[in-house]
Amino acid sequence: MRHTPRYLMTDPEQVKELVRHHPWATFVSPAEGGLVASHYPALLDEQFDDIVILSHFGRPDDALHELGEHEMLVIIQGPHDYVSPSWYAPGDLVPTWNHVTAHLYGTPEILSDEENYEMLSRLTDHFEEGHPHARSLAEDEAGTRRIAKGTVGLRLRVTRFDARAKLSQNKPAEVRENIATHIAAHNLPLAQAMRAVEISG
Repeated sequence: MRHTPRYLMTDPEQVKELVRHHPWATFVSPAEGGLVASHYPALLDEQFDDIVILSHFGRPDDALHELGEHEMLVIIQGPHDYVSPSWYAPGDLVPTWNHVTAHLYGTPEILSDEENYEMLSRLTDHFEEGHPHARSLAEDEAGTRRIAKGTVGLRLRVTRFDARAKLSQNKPAEVRENIATHIAAHNLPLAQAMRAVEISG
């Protein structure tokens, strides 16, 4: 990503929060046949102080990615939207795109079958939480274990990350608030992120 110091996110806790709220991830690998990308949910492994994510690949994606053989990139895309120059002061005519994005790097560890099933159970329970008729893999453990064999679980300890929160920090406070007000009408999470940055810094 473009290096602009005012937009850098350097706090691992901010990156963790981004993963918690935006778990649909893009996994990119430099495989022997060229770049390969897949999309899967990512769950933050909260037992570690470092940034560690859990996920799974459906077969044969694991082979296409040569999973576990080299470093991979995981992209977490938070709230984002177009910013119209009509929300700026007169004479300021260049539009932009506000976003919160993290690039996470690490070499995944392949989980054993048992670890994979435990991870899939955690993943399901996590996303089922709050649903009025939440389901669990444990309702049919034999059946769900058979289905789980079509997946490969992974744990990726993030060894480095490159993250940006580009939220109109280069604009005066009154312009930032005007942008946030317009964006809030259709993208409240982005407006909230803009206002949080303004308050904190």
